[in-house]
Amino acid sequence: MIGFFTSLFGRAEPSLSEASSRDAAAIAALHGASFRRGWSEQEVDQLLLDHHVIAHRAAVGGRFVGFIMSRLVEDEAEILSVAVAARAQGRGLARDLLMLNLRRLAGLGARTVFLEVDENNTPAIRLYDRAGFREVSRRANYYQSSGDERATALVLRRDL
Repeated sequence: MIGFFTSLFGRAEPSLSEASSRDAAAIAALHGASFRRGWSEQEVDQLLLDHHVIAHRAAVGGRFVGFIMSRLVEDEAEILSVAVAARAQGRGLARDLLMLNLRRLAGLGARTVFLEVDENNTPAIRLYDRAGFREVSRRANYYQSSGDERATALVLRRDL
């Protein structure tokens, strides 16, 4: 009955939790829909089983809608990927996932977090800028764009 009223009068609240290998298929599908070179379910499962990888998932109304995955070694972390399903974008889920992941990394001893982002991915750059990441380097011709064109990767850093 509550679900019925929620669907009539508002959006369900998002639920954020740790991701596990049972999320591998959903993560692989969303990654494939979000990026030019998606990860296979097997690749995602291997990452999720790696004790250095920290992953969180987002669900709305019980449906998987997003994830973030990072790797922590010693006191340095790298955000590997963040994606939110198109139907759930614009609600701040990427920000919520990012902040949850950063808090978890800090709690595990991370002092610095790095990531790479396509210079043309304006929404992601805005997200990372607002979260305190700053550009420290560029990798020219790193990402395959449309056709034969290639895009520069911005290497961003945030100290925790």
